[in-house]
Amino acid sequence: MYPSNLRNRATPTGGWRRDVGRALQHAVPSVPAHETIERAWLLHKRHVRKQRDAELARKFECMRQAMEELAEADPHLYYEANKTEDLRERSRAEAEVAVGMKASELKALDARIHGLFPREMRIPTDTPSRNGWNYEWKPFPRPL
Repeated sequence: MYPSNLRNRATPTGGWRRDVGRALQHAVPSVPAHETIERAWLLHKRHVRKQRDAELARKFECMRQAMEELAEADPHLYYEANKTEDLRERSRAEAEVAVGMKASELKALDARIHGLFPREMRIPTDTPSRNGWNYEWKPFPRPL
């Protein structure tokens, strides 16, 4: 009627396994050996972390040097590359076009972020679609 006590049964799914304790005692001979293994593992992790940090620092330094060269070669291009802009902000031309739009077109205008690949553009496939080609489809005009 009541479940048996799982602490006294050696089962793979139970919470207590008598054989695991003995196996661990035979596998790790002593506490100092276990601590030595732990320190070696932490040392290995530290070396891997330092290698990764050094690689990231090298890449960052190369990028900084490239940006300095760009600033010296073409200041306008450097400015354009580092310009921060609000992607949600509409230009004056977009605001004028948005006045006479349908709701679906206005939603498409809000959904598309400037500079990203257009979502409504179809992916080229090897076979035609089941509905055929939509000859009336026109891309949404986005003023720049």
